[in-house]
Amino acid sequence: MVETSIPKKTPFYDAHVAHGGKMVDFSGWLLPVQFKGMSEEHNFVRTSCGLFDVSHMGEFLVEGPDALKFVDNLITNDAVKLNTNQILYTPMCRENAGVVDDLLVYKYSNEKFFLVVNAANIDKDFNWCNEVKKLMNANITLQNLSERYAQLAVQGPKAQAILQKLTSTDLSQIKFYWFGEGEVDKTPCIISRTGYTGEDGFELYFDPKAGGHLYDSILKAGGADIMPCGLGARDTLRFEAKLMLYGHELDDQTTPIEAGIAWTVKLNKTSFIGRKVLAEQKEKGTQKILAGLEMIDKGVPRAHYDVYHSGGRVGYVTTGAQSPTLKKFIALAYVPPELSKPDSVVEIKIRDKFLKAKVVSLPFYKREKK
Repeated sequence: MVETSIPKKTPFYDAHVAHGGKMVDFSGWLLPVQFKGMSEEHNFVRTSCGLFDVSHMGEFLVEGPDALKFVDNLITNDAVKLNTNQILYTPMCRENAGVVDDLLVYKYSNEKFFLVVNAANIDKDFNWCNEVKKLMNANITLQNLSERYAQLAVQGPKAQAILQKLTSTDLSQIKFYWFGEGEVDKTPCIISRTGYTGEDGFELYFDPKAGGHLYDSILKAGGADIMPCGLGARDTLRFEAKLMLYGHELDDQTTPIEAGIAWTVKLNKTSFIGRKVLAEQKEKGTQKILAGLEMIDKGVPRAHYDVYHSGGRVGYVTTGAQSPTLKKFIALAYVPPELSKPDSVVEIKIRDKFLKAKVVSLPFYKREKK
């Protein structure tokens, strides 16, 4: 008899259903894939504001005299240069430089860090962090606080104006990839200027028992300028902005250099897990590299479709879809470095046809900063 686990519900499950959300199982959580429609939600975030429930994400707390040393060894990016209340995007790798996960590091002090990890990787990540702690004999406490936090993302050009109605915290003073603490509609929150859409916006972390009303409070504050959004729009938004999705662009067999996020690898650090392999890849190159593709022939590229060149398989698609913003069929794919230059032509096998696509510059979409 095969045991099946029942998907978890976030504190906003009933709100999603009430707003017409189409619920699906995502990484063991029941979450809305869409409300009015993926393209409509996507475009609304680009032009106005969308509200996302991301309570499935994981949160760890690292505290103790060795907290900075531990975090800096754990990740490829440079935690030492972080200021108090600053946030860092970074992979953490194994010794072979394969990515365990990509995460956000929030710095409270040299002795206190808050790590935000992907929902599907919570247990794996926590086990890995404990392994590293043991190997380093680090003087820290490591807590998995994922059950104690709910998270909402308010994303889009009107996000600040809408959220400001509910808090006395001056949101204009929180810079991109920085955070503060304050009350949002009387609920204590971590307020960070981060997101996964390519737009300006904020992510709120709070006690689910205290902030169960926040979903509807934010929608009410936004009125006609905000709409609830699902996983579908979240994926197309992040994909256009070339933001990584673990299990697609990143995994245990792929390095940050191959994924085109070499800027997160700081070799000025004398020691971190995976450094040796990453230093070699930076010097000698890699066998594959993440490239952006735009369809020349008519067809929809999908994740896991094979990429061909001169009759041979040379790579695979990690994410593909029609871009609601660009109105084109686009994809991210791993290809050999020599085929990653703009205007290189490859073929994607879609069903039984080999359809042409050309390499284009990344990201596909980049917002104009005012």
